[in-house]
Amino acid sequence: MTETPADLIITGCTVLVHDDQERIGFEEEAAVVVRDGVVEAVTTAAAVEGIPAGERLDARGQVAMPGLINCHTHAPMAALRGVAEDLPVDEWFNDVVWPVESNLTERDVALGARLACAEMIRAGVTCFADHYFAMDAVAAVVDECGMRAHLGQAYFSSQGPRGREDSLDFALRHRGGAAGRITTALAPHAPYTVTDADLTATAELAHEHGLPVHLHAAENRDQTDVSLEQHGATPIEVLARTGILDTDVLIAHGTGITDRDLPVLRRASGRVAVATAPRGYLRFAWPTTTPVRALREIGIPVGLATDGAASNNSLDVWESMTLTALVQKSSTGDPRWLTSRQALHHATLQSARAVGLADTVGTLAPGRRADIVLVDLTGPHAQPVHDLAATLVHSARAGDVRTTIVDGRILMRDRELLTLDVPSVVRELGERMPALLDRGHGRRIQDYRT
Repeated sequence: MTETPADLIITGCTVLVHDDQERIGFEEEAAVVVRDGVVEAVTTAAAVEGIPAGERLDARGQVAMPGLINCHTHAPMAALRGVAEDLPVDEWFNDVVWPVESNLTERDVALGARLACAEMIRAGVTCFADHYFAMDAVAAVVDECGMRAHLGQAYFSSQGPRGREDSLDFALRHRGGAAGRITTALAPHAPYTVTDADLTATAELAHEHGLPVHLHAAENRDQTDVSLEQHGATPIEVLARTGILDTDVLIAHGTGITDRDLPVLRRASGRVAVATAPRGYLRFAWPTTTPVRALREIGIPVGLATDGAASNNSLDVWESMTLTALVQKSSTGDPRWLTSRQALHHATLQSARAVGLADTVGTLAPGRRADIVLVDLTGPHAQPVHDLAATLVHSARAGDVRTTIVDGRILMRDRELLTLDVPSVVRELGERMPALLDRGHGRRIQDYRT
């Protein structure tokens, strides 16, 4: 470490670290030194006593860990939280969500994104992968609030060539935005709403411009069954034959991935990842979940996600981590899978891989960007601590996050948001809600027919 003052030193904490085999470990009475937005060192508290710093945080009783990553969401849909409850997915889309989304203005998107970013910062999420409309507004919110984000402008084939062109234009204009905190992707909605020709064109554009792809595929088993009946191929096989699996692709959900899809995914020449959001699958009563164990066995990283708040009611990645561990135990019939340490690996390094940031974030180590959260485990619900990994996964809550840091900048200190004004967002959303929720026009942005 250099003798010049550090920007930030966090001291007295327990630090979640990864060893050279990517195994989770914990270093006690530790310190994290941050300079120029980067982790300079993870060392002992004693070693930093004499080092000057612009700011020091005393984190005794807290765990410092990599910021959580929400690998698939629709941040502006925070404005639609609770508008479509207790419905099967086809009615949820056709009768409520897609009619309401046809009313969205850019201002609605910006307000929903602000609300979502505030919720995520308060829950220790430092980066999110978003896939929605009017994404210029979301990029502006990311720049404003200080988060990191992987953004794509969604499109349907029903929009004609303009949809695909706008998705590319957004990705090229915003790549590297927000002082490098924004990465971008092409974002076709799904194989059942985007034609093979458009998927093929998207894969070609991805190669031409060096862009990844983020889309929904094999969201549930019904989609897979219908695809087989109509096209003689599963959604994953459609992605293979259109070249999408030869790009770097993030697949949302994948609860309809079948055994016949596994060799297809294994043969993919692109960097393929899957995002799992188990709360929504439980809510829609889907009979299957993301096959995390099978995907792990073929080397596919699975990141944690929430989906949008209209389907999940929450952007809480802590809950996603807990549910992923529990649902995997139930679905495999094996209480030894997923372990707490494995769940933490999915929440950190695997999630970073899923959004293409494995060399940037996901672990607290020298040279990584300083995306850090401090978690207070002194509450009665987290005590005593016999197994720290289990405490983090199964006892800690989003509300235990005290401080959230991105690129070395403190976005929340001691539960106080520093970059977003939530009361003003809530007030304006309330004023705009009658126009947003109007379904009397009978319009939909799309039909849900898989």
